[in-house]
Parts: sequence; C-alpha cells; structure tokens
Amino acid sequence: MSDNIKRIIVPDSNRLAEKGAEMFCEIAKESISDRGRFVVAVSGGSTPRAMHGRLSQNPYLSDFFWQNTHIFWVDERMVDFDHPDSNFGAARKDLLEKIPIPFDQIYPMPVMTHPEDGAGLYQMTLKTFFQGIGSDDPVFDLILLGIGTDGHTASLFPEQAFSYPAQSWVISVKGGNPNVFRLTFTHLVLNNARHILFLVSGKDKAPIVQALLEDNTADLPAKNIRPLKGTLTWLLDQEAASLLF
Repeated sequence: MSDNIKRIIVPDSNRLAEKGAEMFCEIAKESISDRGRFVVAVSGGSTPRAMHGRLSQNPYLSDFFWQNTHIFWVDERMVDFDHPDSNFGAARKDLLEKIPIPFDQIYPMPVMTHPEDGAGLYQMTLKTFFQGIGSDDPVFDLILLGIGTDGHTASLFPEQAFSYPAQSWVISVKGGNPNVFRLTFTHLVLNNARHILFLVSGKDKAPIVQALLEDNTADLPAKNIRPLKGTLTWLLDQEAASLLF
C-alpha cells in the first residue's frame, strides 16, 4: 500500500462513527489553519449518518469551526428533500439543523429539475465557488465516501461509471437501490481532494473490501479512487475488515 493510502481498523460501528468524527475535525482544523476555510463533500448512507450524529453533539458541536465550514454533497437521489431517500434530507435531520453553520455555506444538489440540467447546475455551483477562492478546479479539503456491495462509490455504478465525458465534474445517472435518477461527482473531482475518507461498516461489506484492497484485477468504481496528490484513508470496522490478510 502506497504512502498516501492507509487503513484504520476499529472494533465496531460505534467506534467507527467516533473515529470518523475525530478525523473530520482534525482535517477541518488543519484546513482552516492553512487556508481559512474547510470545504467538505459528504455522502449518504447509514454509516455516515452515525458520524453526523456524533458531530451534532459536544464536544464537536461547541468546539468546531462551523462558521468556516462549507458543505457540499458527493451525490444525491433526484427526490424531494423531505423524501426518506434524500441524502440532503438525512443530513439536515442528523446534523445541519443542529449546528451553527451559515445557511449560504450549505450547497445541496438541485433535485427538482431534469437530471442533466441538475448536473450542469451543480457543476456551475462548484465552478463559481472554487473560482471564488482562487482555484480553477474543485479541490475539496475532505471527501467522505462509502461503498456498496457491488463496488460502487458515490453514485458511480459498475455498469456506467466509465461512460461519462472525460472533463465532467458532475453527471446524472440512473441506478442503484432505489433505482432512480441521481446526481454524482465523477472521479475527476473525487481524486482531486486533499483527503478522501472511506467509511465502511458491516460484515456484508467484507467481500467487496477484500476485492478492493487485495485484488489488483478488480475493475470497480471504488477501485478507481486514487488521489492525485492527497491522502486516501480506509476507515473500517472489524466486521468490514474481517476477510483482509
């Protein structure tokens, strides 16, 4: 494993959520110290929800620099924010309603539009934001990712992850469970981050974790997360890591 990729294995899902919150805060403090802001993109799913719950409580609630934080989304289902499948809706319930972050520093994906239009709108949101802080390309301080049992990450699924235009930052796809239209970052954005953190929990993820970390022939979307200059950390609980050597 290369110097910029590491594994951290913790005993269980509770400790994984706690360690994820700790790393979130460490990277945020480093980013704010270096650049005056923390720019993060979060994912949906049950594992990050537990981490969001930790961040909404002390000591994180009162000690964290929420005023200097900007929150984006890695991917989103094209459903209303009040729908139970909405990533933004879950984050709003678990975290956003409980923290003192300025409203205009939260950037949900546009879901109430045609999928291709939504992808273009969010790509423009990224372009406007990052050009405003002096960068022609989106460089997130932290991107949080999960994996599916099929090896997908974000909403880049095995059957369609490699078919998008080479310079696209955000694309629309249809797939997954539920099988709906989605917006998602591409590998171009994901691999440009300063820090990428995979959060993986549960025994059902053990086979795909083994394939991704130990099978060099695996051709899966999550396998193509290779940071250009940043770091990649796999944060696993013991069950998810149970098949690793």
